[in-house]
Amino acid sequence: MIKRDLVIVGGGPAGLAAAISAYENGIKDILLLERDQYLGGLLNQCIHTGFGIEYFKEVLTGPEYADRFIRKIKNITSIEISLRSFVVRLEKDKTLTYLKPGGLFTVRPRALIMATGCREKTREMVHIPGTRPAGIFSAGLAQKLINIEGLLPGKEVVIIGSGDIGLIMARRFTLEGAEVKGIIEIQPTTRGLLRNVVQCVEDFGIPIYFNHKVLRIHGSDRVEKVSVAKVDEKMNEIAGTEFDIECDTVLVSVGLIPENELIEMAGVIIDKRTNSPVSTEVNKTSVPGIFVCGNSYKVYDYVDSVTVDSQLAGKMAAEYIKGLD
Repeated sequence: MIKRDLVIVGGGPAGLAAAISAYENGIKDILLLERDQYLGGLLNQCIHTGFGIEYFKEVLTGPEYADRFIRKIKNITSIEISLRSFVVRLEKDKTLTYLKPGGLFTVRPRALIMATGCREKTREMVHIPGTRPAGIFSAGLAQKLINIEGLLPGKEVVIIGSGDIGLIMARRFTLEGAEVKGIIEIQPTTRGLLRNVVQCVEDFGIPIYFNHKVLRIHGSDRVEKVSVAKVDEKMNEIAGTEFDIECDTVLVSVGLIPENELIEMAGVIIDKRTNSPVSTEVNKTSVPGIFVCGNSYKVYDYVDSVTVDSQLAGKMAAEYIKGLD
C-alpha cells in the first residue's frame, strides 16, 4: 500500500490541467495515472485545428494544445507520471488498485481527481436494427484508425448522427479520397458546433439529412447499404419516405457518455440519465475528497472549457488536502 497526497486518474487535457493546478496551489506529492502509452488523451488523434482559441488566444491542433501542458508537467519533478496504468478498482476510502507492466499496485490518496473523460454511445444504445457485418465504427475509432494508425476504414461512408466527431470525420474521409454518401440526423438541427457544419460538411458538399433516421443496416460479411426514412415530430417513420444508400462503412456519432463506473464503485451518487456525478457544485461528488473534472464530469464542447474547470478541480483538491492537516 502506497500513500500519496493526491492521485489523478487520466492524463488527457483535464488530468494535465488539474495536476499542474494542484501543484501550483501547494500540493507536491502527486501521482498521475494514464492508461495509454502517451499523455494527451483524445487530443492526440484530433489533428484538426480549432483548439486553444479561448485559452491561448491562438488556433492550435489537438496535439499542439496537449503539448503545451505536457511540456509543463514534465518539468515538475514532484509529479510522478505512470503511463500504461489501468485502474481496475476504487474503494470507498479512495484506495485505488491499478495494473501496469510489472504488476498490480495499490495506492491510497488523501484526495482523488478523476479525469477519465467519456466514451462514445454505441449503435445498440440508439437501437439501430439490422445485421452485424464488418464496417461499423464509432466516429472516434475511425478517427484513431486514420490519424494514428494510418488506416482507411472504408471507401463509401454513411454517418449516423451529427456529433462533432462525426462532422469532422466526414471531412477527413473526403480528404483521404473516400466518398461520404450522407449524414443522417434524426433531429431537425445538428448536434455539433456550427463551425464544424460549415467547414466540414457544407464546404465539401456533403449531404446531410435532418429529420431522418436509419431504419436498418444491411450486409453479410461487410456493410452493403443502409435503409433511411424521414421522421415526424415524434421521431416516427413517415410512410413512403424510405430509401436506401449503398455504402461499405457506417460511422456512429450519436453522443458521448462520461466514464464514471469507477467512482460509482466507490459509492458516488450518479445521475442515471447522464452518467455524471450528482453534485451541487462543479467538480465535486457526493463523497468528500473525490473530485471529477473534464468530460467525466460533464461533456464539454470546447477543450478550453475543460482546462479552466480542471484547473479549478486541482485548486479544490489542494484546499481539501490542506484542510485535513
